[in-house]
Amino acid sequence: MLKKSLLAAAASLALAAAGTTAFAAEKGAKSVVLVHGAFADGTGWRGVYDILKKDGYKVSIVQNTTTSLAADVAATKQAIDKSEGPVVLVGHSYGGVVISEAGTHEKVQSLVYIAAFAPDKGESVSTLIANPPAGAPVPPILPPVDGFLFLDKAKFAASFAADVDAETAAFMADSQVPWGVEALSGAVTEPAWKTKPSYYLVAAQDLMIPPAAQQMMAKRAGATVVEVPGSHAIYVSNPKAVADLIEKAAQPAN
Repeated sequence: MLKKSLLAAAASLALAAAGTTAFAAEKGAKSVVLVHGAFADGTGWRGVYDILKKDGYKVSIVQNTTTSLAADVAATKQAIDKSEGPVVLVGHSYGGVVISEAGTHEKVQSLVYIAAFAPDKGESVSTLIANPPAGAPVPPILPPVDGFLFLDKAKFAASFAADVDAETAAFMADSQVPWGVEALSGAVTEPAWKTKPSYYLVAAQDLMIPPAAQQMMAKRAGATVVEVPGSHAIYVSNPKAVADLIEKAAQPAN
């Protein structure tokens, strides 16, 4: 009798779990993980965060060290592990490399690239920037010091955040996070965009990653693309456009 009761209880739990999974798939993702890129930290996501939270999403912001791809992928997977249900994984700039590697996590429903690198297998930031399009602007990256890179503070606003208010852009320049040279050479093993639905926001006035390069990577990834006027810091200057694309990626898979 006890054995039958235990079996019945187990069956009920299994049905409940299956029902929960089906409900989650039907309703889409309600968890979002935001991954920042180089020279920045997670605070730049505040505007996007506020919109998503107001719309009922559970949002986690990864604070990458940007010292190595492996370390940043580990930090991102930790955030995914702690998230509830299906996850929309979002990356800006170098964060696109991170989500391409970390996005194979079973909880990730979809990927969103915001003016980001979207490498193929074996590619890294270093390989993707090796042959820039003709006439592409050269980001004002200073020579490495002790294995780390910075943007020239005097040129930061014009190159990275041209459409951000002057006070915020100045703060971003003064608070920039050093980018480890090792992170640039971190190569993706199995790009998640090959198996997960992907979305890409192209920043039309980006002077860090040329819009033509963004379009190429988005097309290669088979991503749903939107193009928005704005600088590389589009996630700061136009959080609504970014949040709108994330919410589109959170919808149930067809």
